[in-house]
Amino acid sequence: MAVWSPSVGIGSCCLLHNVITEAWRFPSTCFSTCNNNTKRGSKTLRVTSALQSYHRLSKICASKTSTELKEEVSTRSSQVDEPKKVTTSYSFRTKSGALVKVKVEKKREKYSIMVYVSSLELIGGDDGKSSSLVMVWGVYRSDSSCFLPLDFESSSQDSQTHTTETLFVKGSLSESKLGLEFDGKESPFSLSFRLKNPNGGLEMLTHRDTNFCVPVGFTAGRPLPLGLSSGPDEDNSWNFAFFSRNAKSVVLCLYDDTTTDKPALELDLDPYINRTGDVWHASVEKTWEFVRYGYRCLSEEEAEDIVLDPYARVIEKFLGSLSKNPCFDWGRDVSPNIPLEKLIVYRLNVKGFTQHKSSKLPTNIAGTFTGVAEKVNHLKTLGTNAVLLEPIFSFSEQNGPYFPFHFFSPMDMYGPSNSMKEMVKRLHSEGIEVLLEVVFTHTADSGALHGIDESCYYLDSKSYVNCNFPVVQELVLESLRYWVTEFHVDGFCFINASSLLRGVHGEHLSRPPLVEAISFDPLLAGRKLIADCWDPHDMKMPKEVRFPHWKRWAEVNTRYCRNVRNFVRGRGVLSDLATRICGSGDVFTDGRGPAFSFNYISRNSGLSLVDLVSFSGPEVASELSWNCGEEGATNKSAVLQTRLKQIRNFLFIQYISLGVPVLNMGDECGVSTRGLTSRKPFDWNMLASAFGVQITQFISFMTSVRGRRSDVFQRRNFLKPENIFWYANDQTTPKWEDPASKFLALEIKAEREEETTASLVEPTEPKNNDLFIGFNASDQPENVILPPLPKGSKWRRLVDTALPSPGFFSVEGETVVAEEEEEEMNQPVMYEMKPYSCTLFETINATA
Repeated sequence: MAVWSPSVGIGSCCLLHNVITEAWRFPSTCFSTCNNNTKRGSKTLRVTSALQSYHRLSKICASKTSTELKEEVSTRSSQVDEPKKVTTSYSFRTKSGALVKVKVEKKREKYSIMVYVSSLELIGGDDGKSSSLVMVWGVYRSDSSCFLPLDFESSSQDSQTHTTETLFVKGSLSESKLGLEFDGKESPFSLSFRLKNPNGGLEMLTHRDTNFCVPVGFTAGRPLPLGLSSGPDEDNSWNFAFFSRNAKSVVLCLYDDTTTDKPALELDLDPYINRTGDVWHASVEKTWEFVRYGYRCLSEEEAEDIVLDPYARVIEKFLGSLSKNPCFDWGRDVSPNIPLEKLIVYRLNVKGFTQHKSSKLPTNIAGTFTGVAEKVNHLKTLGTNAVLLEPIFSFSEQNGPYFPFHFFSPMDMYGPSNSMKEMVKRLHSEGIEVLLEVVFTHTADSGALHGIDESCYYLDSKSYVNCNFPVVQELVLESLRYWVTEFHVDGFCFINASSLLRGVHGEHLSRPPLVEAISFDPLLAGRKLIADCWDPHDMKMPKEVRFPHWKRWAEVNTRYCRNVRNFVRGRGVLSDLATRICGSGDVFTDGRGPAFSFNYISRNSGLSLVDLVSFSGPEVASELSWNCGEEGATNKSAVLQTRLKQIRNFLFIQYISLGVPVLNMGDECGVSTRGLTSRKPFDWNMLASAFGVQITQFISFMTSVRGRRSDVFQRRNFLKPENIFWYANDQTTPKWEDPASKFLALEIKAEREEETTASLVEPTEPKNNDLFIGFNASDQPENVILPPLPKGSKWRRLVDTALPSPGFFSVEGETVVAEEEEEEMNQPVMYEMKPYSCTLFETINATA
């Protein structure tokens, strides 16, 4: 049993407004709660009572009423030196008409508590005299059923229950009153009492058949906003608000250092005073130097683990921090605000990007946000104008970044929050946007929202979050707003987005409230929203889901990945490839356009780009890969050459397709996964290899082609059908649905209305030139006839992925002509496409 430390009682009597008072002083060095949590205490406790004759009480029944809370701050303007008073009033009314009112007033370092009981008819005692009320009271912190011993000299204190009996003073108009005074250093605590008739022993409780409970040194606080905020008196108190519908009780746990696992102070929140609806709340004075906080929820399962506040803005050792985010000077930081159709995205893992020693960064920078900022030149070399960061929310290291336990703070291993801000600021200054992969549909198996209110926060045992439940919906919105306002993030890619469509009972919703709320939230307006239906619980190809978008949401295009992989390995049909390279009209003609398609070949799960052409065993069948003739590592030149061509083909198709290309970290230099669940760190030495040099240069070239021919490759709208012509190798109509057909070509006529706008951007580059693109997925060469051109125009080859490096692409291009060209007119040009190759041609003026 915990006690307030023993003291030597010093009794005294004095007259105070004609009322006899008794005061006790007791030296104390510390106190502890019933859970043996200690904290320094105060020196005095003063109890004010009246020595009056007793009167008999009539029987008072418990009633069912409400509590009225009122907080008042009063100052005396006439006296400048008068200390500020803070008064809080609590009123309890019974159904019999009795009113119990409690005023808690703080002045200087003292707490004065006045209890008034009115509208209560008192009857005479056995001696015919009026009977006075008695207050049976005690104090507690962490457990309302366990009072703290008060070791002052009082014959009325019960040594077993640690309660004290004090008489009321009979006032006018059937009102009785009583005063208590506590040293402010003892706070915060709760005063718990009940009333009784000293003669008959009849007790008066609240309408809930419980003691009257009044907080001292903390107030009821307010239910909104959820999380930690400034209290009613701004800088002098904290306001805590915590949602839990099914908790029977909630204990606020406060820590005065960061090294201990045990709270320095625990406050049992009274459901009558500290609860509004489903929100538990309290305002605590900043008298003590607390640094962390958490909550202990007692539910039907009787769980008593201390849980993290889901709304905590800063966390420290799995608990909320009472420290504010350090100040940060954003200067003139402005988002690049790049149009969706012009994005070139590079997906990376913050740790894996620079943690390898080959990054040549100091150990305190490698694998952090700062490390990413230090490698901005590599991103610019690739032509990247947006980075997509794998989840950076605080996550379970055991499960990985796709299983977060908190939605408001960056993972500490990546560096402090200000280092992330520095990274964003640096990337913005280089014209690069920052997009975050976010996971709101499931959490880590422990911690996170567990232990708060399982039935509200979760759908099932797999830790799937009930994201369309109102309080969870607001949690997600607050998190997104926070990352935008606090970290200047430019957009979000929602992992496992299909689960955002599940209702509170697991049912499918055609109009999910969370998705709609995100779509129209004013703080998120202008930010990029991308739905990714990949589920970390299922490592296979993501599911296809018709996602409600309100013309705001882009999508990570699963069909694109599957169809392109199938075609390059010699399977699938031509119609699928044609649909994907033209912007996936079967998905995005519903009020959006090709710019809403995020096109990827490989991603952070599954096989990397080099592995897609190196493995095709049964264990990776779902990856739609092909080993090019031999499984795994090989020294066979023919196999290696085929693999190199296939990698070029993948990248070529990705960058000439309408939509947003998403390059995965390490694919530019051949990083291998050698497995399906983890990706090796980026090896910067591989960029200097022959493979790394040519692929990096090729990607840079393709991004420049996309920018120069934005009229074709970077479109908000689909290409006009009249400007596209499809060919088989002999210029006949392709056999769209024939699996045996492995060659496809298209000619894209330039749209003349783009001429004026385009010429203003690149005055030295050829404009409005036609394009011809060929794809040969066969193991045999194909002779293709290039479309005839008017006199004065010729075809120049920009890319042929079958040619040896460095000649397989060219900025200037190489003019191709017929073997015997007459001066009067251009002859048809026959061009041989090697097996497993792609080509790109552009028309030029012959005099150019």
